[in-house]
Amino acid sequence: MSNDKLLQMFLREPGQYVSGEKMSQELQVSRTAIWKQIQKLETEGYSFEASRRLGYRLLSIPDKLDSDLLSSRMTSSRFGRHILMHDTVQSTQIVARDAAEKGAPEGTLIIAEQQTSGRGRMGRGWVSPKGKGIWMSMVLRPSVPIHFAPQLTLLTAVALCRSLIRLTGLSIGIKWPNDLLIEGKKISGILLESAAEDERLRYVIAGVGISVNLEPSDYVDGLLEKATSLRIASGHTLSRSDIIVQFMQEWEQLYDLYQEQGFAPIITLWEALSISLGKPASLVTPQGTITGIPVGLDTSGAINIQLEDGSIIPIFSAEMGEPT
Repeated sequence: MSNDKLLQMFLREPGQYVSGEKMSQELQVSRTAIWKQIQKLETEGYSFEASRRLGYRLLSIPDKLDSDLLSSRMTSSRFGRHILMHDTVQSTQIVARDAAEKGAPEGTLIIAEQQTSGRGRMGRGWVSPKGKGIWMSMVLRPSVPIHFAPQLTLLTAVALCRSLIRLTGLSIGIKWPNDLLIEGKKISGILLESAAEDERLRYVIAGVGISVNLEPSDYVDGLLEKATSLRIASGHTLSRSDIIVQFMQEWEQLYDLYQEQGFAPIITLWEALSISLGKPASLVTPQGTITGIPVGLDTSGAINIQLEDGSIIPIFSAEMGEPT
C-alpha cells in the first residue's frame, strides 16, 4: 500500500471521516496497516483526527516549501535570492558550511524540510520534524573582525523577533543572547558558526530553527514545559513561506543598517525586545556561576551584569537562568 492511495481516499472526501473498514477493504490491507500508514503520514506533516466510531479525518496537509516560489516572493535584494532546498539533511549548518567553502555568495539560504541531527546552542539537539518547522542556515560574508561575531548573533535574534511579531501579533521576547520565547517557552533557536583567517571572518553560517506548526504530540515528554510552537501559541496554522520571506526582508534591512551605522542601533532594538533585563539572573560561565541583574548590552555584544556590590561586569558567553 502506498501513501498516495491512502491520501486519495481522504482527498476524495474532504473534511469527512473515512472508516477503517472502508480503507481496509478498498486497499486490501489490515486495519493495523492502515494505522501504521496514518502514523507515517503524520511524521511527514499531515494531521488527522481519529474517532473510534467514525474512523479518520484529514485535518491538514503539510505546507510544502518550494525554492522557486520562495525566490519569486522575496522582497529582499540579496538574502534568500539563492536557495538550496533539501528534503532531509543531518543539519542545514553542515550543508551551508560546505556551500560556503565552495564559494557560495552571501545570502545563500539552505532550507530542509527535516533535520535528523539538528543542533542548538551548547551542542543540544533540536526537534526538527518534517514539514512543520523552518530549519535553515544562511551564508554571511561580513567585513568585520572576528570579535564582532557575537553582534551578528544578536542582530539575527532581533530580525527574527521583529518579523515574527509583525506576522503573528504574538508577544515574543528575546532571552539573552538569542532565544525567542512566548510566555517563557522557547519557539526558536539561533546558532552562528564562523570561519576566520588573519583575525577576519571568512564567512559566518547563521542557523535558525523555528517551531512553526508543531503540535503537542511532536514534543517528547516534559519538553512542552519549556518549549512551544507558533501554532500552539496562536491556535492556528501559519505559512512557513510567509515567515521566511518576512524574515529575509527584516534581516537584510537590519544587516544593511549594521554595516552603515555599526552596532549601536541593534543594541537599542535588542534591548527593546529583551525579557532578560532588570531581572535577577544566574549565569553559568566557563569560570563559574555569576548572580546579578542584567542591565543592558555593551558595544561588543556582551551582557552587562550588575553585581550585588553595585559593580558592573560584561559577560560574553554563559547560560542564563533564574537564580536558585
